[in-house]
Amino acid sequence: MGDWSSLGKMLVMMGLFIFFLGLILLGLGKLLSIGRLPGDIYYQKGNFTFYFPIVTCIIISLLLTLILNLFNR
Repeated sequence: MGDWSSLGKMLVMMGLFIFFLGLILLGLGKLLSIGRLPGDIYYQKGNFTFYFPIVTCIIISLLLTLILNLFNR
């Protein structure tokens, strides 16, 4: 039974980490207004809107790659 207890604690800790990371990202999103960068595709005609944040995705990918490479070394 000890294994299930440690697994439960680990899942709770991971859940709390993801929760707080989400709060941080929501706060940063409002402060930095990331998601409306030049190069993001935005098309609106009538009641149809298409939005694809390609430049935002590339920047987030580069930042995450740099951060993860720092932790892996």
